[in-house]
Amino acid sequence: MTPAPPGVLVTRPEPGAAETARRLAALGWRPVLAPALVLAPRPFAMPAAQALLLTSRAAARSLPPTDIPVLAVGEATAAEARARGFARVEAAAGDAAALAEQAARSLDPRAGPLLLAVGEGYGAGLAADLRARGFRVIRRIAYAARPAEALPAEAVAELQHQGRVVAVLFFSPRSAQCAMSLLKASGLGATVAGMEALAISPRVAEAATRALAPLAWRAVRVADRPDQDALLALLGPR
Repeated sequence: MTPAPPGVLVTRPEPGAAETARRLAALGWRPVLAPALVLAPRPFAMPAAQALLLTSRAAARSLPPTDIPVLAVGEATAAEARARGFARVEAAAGDAAALAEQAARSLDPRAGPLLLAVGEGYGAGLAADLRARGFRVIRRIAYAARPAEALPAEAVAELQHQGRVVAVLFFSPRSAQCAMSLLKASGLGATVAGMEALAISPRVAEAATRALAPLAWRAVRVADRPDQDALLALLGPR
């Protein structure tokens, strides 16, 4: 009987977790779903603005299409916005700093405010960066992200068997923190310490490292770019 492929824990929220699971399976890995956050759209009124800035795919999914030009944080968010019916979409290089730089290059502070659509608790730093560049920023909450109440039973069962899950994917600092809280609450902190932590950015890697303390990961690796393709490239095909 052929042994099952090594498992990889997916901590990002749905619906993104399912997409990541498909990508992992196509690479020959066995996805183990453990979303750390639960996303829910919030009521959203679209004020007048010269451009809409989207910091995540979740924000793009939460808003009605508009004719306002869109600046997306990266290609994945831009693709989501186009799929949702946004007509004029431009992508930055993948993180908040790149989004602010793109706005400064392509937009005029005198042409009107920027509408920044974010998750609850997110985007304050980006808004401050844009305001420091002379823009007026309207920051609006597009969705809420609350911590999951518990790990899925299937994930707990997998993690209780040493060696079945070899790596954990982390997509954001908050999901890393919430995931580790759930794992520790389930008595699994020492188990995951024997795994690799794969982070989409240095900031996420730092959050995952702090959240596991005083234990340490077997290894921490960071994607070359802040996107899913680069994160999955850390694993590669089996």
